[in-house]
Amino acid sequence: MKKHLVVIALGLWVTSAWAEALRVGLSPDYPPLAFTEEGRVVGMEADHATAVGGILGRPVKLVPMSFEQLLPALQAGEVDVLMSGLSVTARRSEQVDFTEPYLLVGQMAIMHRDKIARFAQPWAVFREGVRVGVEPDTTGADFAARELPDAAVSFYADPEQAFAALRADRIDLYIHDAPTSWQLANSAENDDLISTYSPLTEEMLAWAVRKGNASLQGELNNALQLMRGNGTLSYIQGRWIPVQVEVKAP
Repeated sequence: MKKHLVVIALGLWVTSAWAEALRVGLSPDYPPLAFTEEGRVVGMEADHATAVGGILGRPVKLVPMSFEQLLPALQAGEVDVLMSGLSVTARRSEQVDFTEPYLLVGQMAIMHRDKIARFAQPWAVFREGVRVGVEPDTTGADFAARELPDAAVSFYADPEQAFAALRADRIDLYIHDAPTSWQLANSAENDDLISTYSPLTEEMLAWAVRKGNASLQGELNNALQLMRGNGTLSYIQGRWIPVQVEVKAP
């Protein structure tokens, strides 16, 4: 019996060792979800990928690229799955198949601390004449166009530029994804800025596979359910995110 167990264990090890790598596409410029530290890609999504690889018995290959390259790379078969803080939208759902969501997030408003009193109430964001900064072609920009018709909207290529505008009093608020606010909470260099931490929208984050790849989609969903059930998901997210709302299993 022991001999048979040894043979079976060896067979499982060989299968895992020779399993095809799971190629994970991600954009490492989005802390704390994915970013580069000391030459390595780290963050919540990198930890997710490692955990999923262990469950599936497949080595993981992280493939960093710009955010704009993610969807084309997936569709071209250059990567197997995108784990990069992607929010589930109708437009993206036409291009990829999403797994079950793993996190509920939303757009949040960031301001300079000297404006806390002015925007203490949630409705204050919607007042006429508020100067709002957003990043072009983002959910924050869509929100401003749809919900803030009386605001003066300015566009900034990245949070750093928007933070400079807040400090220079060129804008009152910067509306961006929740991870930007979470990272702000951990950044001593930005302690003059603060987020409302009150989501203006509700968005689901999920992983994405190519259209029609139901097999991998199912494997990822099973892995996600296991990670949620055994506490791995909560542990990883708690390690990187100071404020979060976890999506419960359906």
